[in-house]
Amino acid sequence: MPTIQIFDPALCCSTGVCGVDVDQTLVNFAADLNWAKQNGAQIERFNLAQQPLNFAENTTVKAFLERSGQEALPLILVDGEVAMAGRYPNRTELARWAGMTDARNEQNKSPCCSGPC
Repeated sequence: MPTIQIFDPALCCSTGVCGVDVDQTLVNFAADLNWAKQNGAQIERFNLAQQPLNFAENTTVKAFLERSGQEALPLILVDGEVAMAGRYPNRTELARWAGMTDARNEQNKSPCCSGPC
């Protein structure tokens, strides 16, 4: 299974879902991340404020920061390759990168017609 690495901007805590003014995007991402991990996805997450060495030691991330600056975070790598930058992925993207099926898409599929089964 592929390894997904998320390099977050400097957040107040490991998830960014804390404090008085919580960003709904981070709340949604935390739920999607939880879902992916519970379904076997291999995901690592790094916070610039708490784990700056992980940013400095990864040549791809270091080059990205030198070129684009920390304002361009988050950066998402899949097996060491840049998959996305500047926003958090949704559940469907996480599932695709991890080689899983998105549960929401499965729920929307119906084996029968629009009438009663």
